[in-house]
Amino acid sequence: MDARGPEAPGGRALRDAAENLFQEVQEHFQALTATLNLRMEEMGNRIEDLQKNVSDLMVQAGIESSIKEQTLKT
Repeated sequence: MDARGPEAPGGRALRDAAENLFQEVQEHFQALTATLNLRMEEMGNRIEDLQKNVSDLMVQAGIESSIKEQTLKT
């Protein structure tokens, strides 16, 4: 017996079940966090690629130089 006093019948089983459930929830949370971090990183890479492609298209279309010239004039 520990310092918490006597346990009710089934108390240990209930505590063990709660600890197991907590452990499972924690593992699922960690897996979800890892998945979300990976997806956010992938999305960030896609956004960077999109920005580069838009910039390249603007240069090809001659739009970027026009925008820069307008910005310098104001």
